[in-house]
Amino acid sequence: MVLSTQPYKGTRDFYPQDKRLQKWMFDKMREVVESFGYQEYDAPVLEPIDIFLAKTGEEIIDEQLYSFEDRGGRQVAIRPEMTPSVSRMVAARRQELAYPLRWYSIPNLWRYERPQRGRLREHWQLNVDIFGVADISADHEIILVADSILRAFNAPNGSYEIRISSRQLVDYFFRNILQLSDQQYHDASKLIDRWHKIEIPDFETQLKEIVDGRGQERLLKLIRTRNLDDLLSEVKGHDSVTELKKLMSLLKKSGVEAATFDFSVIRGMDYYDDIIFEVFDTSPQNNRSMFGGGRYDGLVGAFGVEPVPTVGFGMGDVTLQNFLELHKLLPKLKSETDAVVILIGGVYDAAQKVLSTMRAKGLRIAVDGTDRKLDAKIKNAAKSGMKYAIFIGEQEIKTGKFKLKNLESGDEKNLGIEEVVTEIS
Repeated sequence: MVLSTQPYKGTRDFYPQDKRLQKWMFDKMREVVESFGYQEYDAPVLEPIDIFLAKTGEEIIDEQLYSFEDRGGRQVAIRPEMTPSVSRMVAARRQELAYPLRWYSIPNLWRYERPQRGRLREHWQLNVDIFGVADISADHEIILVADSILRAFNAPNGSYEIRISSRQLVDYFFRNILQLSDQQYHDASKLIDRWHKIEIPDFETQLKEIVDGRGQERLLKLIRTRNLDDLLSEVKGHDSVTELKKLMSLLKKSGVEAATFDFSVIRGMDYYDDIIFEVFDTSPQNNRSMFGGGRYDGLVGAFGVEPVPTVGFGMGDVTLQNFLELHKLLPKLKSETDAVVILIGGVYDAAQKVLSTMRAKGLRIAVDGTDRKLDAKIKNAAKSGMKYAIFIGEQEIKTGKFKLKNLESGDEKNLGIEEVVTEIS
């Protein structure tokens, strides 16, 4: 049987150039979140299935969860998201931890779904959460962190929008104003979540099956409203609107220009309970939600301890990379290796002292001690992305002078070890 060279459907192989890009993205993320005081954590890839059944969305549970029974008869799942795991961790040491907690992670996640642009079965996701702050300052900080990450990647003004809403507002409007049943509430939320993905006539047709004529008219007006001062009179005085206005004011003072109100942002019905947000790419070529988050004050309490107010977001690596590629924000990254040492003749043993000295002085060097022809070694070094080649033979070891070749320009110099280090550095 001939084995396939392709990875499992919906996953990616990371060759060195791919891993280099991933490392660059992750390093940028870490730099920003750590500047806000967040500390990195991690958790097992496998979790008891119960923690996902309790609060994770029904689509993930019914259609996307990788789950199985282990050899001990336990029902387990590969994590599709990190929020239940971090909530479990906080609940486990609820009384020991010092609040507010600022934690982040970049875990590998799995969901069985149809692979498409921006959605794979395996991906990595930056998760940023603040625990123990009940007021709007936590929501403000989390959104500011998200905006700061995109700015750190040099995202141009207008290339993305941060669309903000409130589950409290949605709940009040659906239950108190429209007086929807639980089923109508559920169906309306699911439909509104697809507002940007379907044609307006189709949306209105489907909405008629859920909400009556007067209710449909008010809901459509609310969905189209972008300024909180223009909200329907029935909801203007609600506490959630006051909180949204405070948040918008704080974001504006912090220089977050991309924030806007959008009632159609309805996410995480199973655990978000107040402010929610999604970040959209505004390009017509990729006009979609990239990532989002919100407040989920009740999830830690699901583990049998006192609830902890929490706000967080998750940013997937696939949608972020698509955004960076589309807006031409990816750098040309060079190899981590500084130079290739090409050995001439049988000097492998004799060259070890020189190689150790070069590495001790900070050079990252790979050694080509193969018996290929010299031209082939040079060509291979250039093909691997190296800028420099250092040649070491018996004469070089004897004199302490080594030929350094710039493979991009073709320039050659005979230098001592200190000079080689200086030149390459």
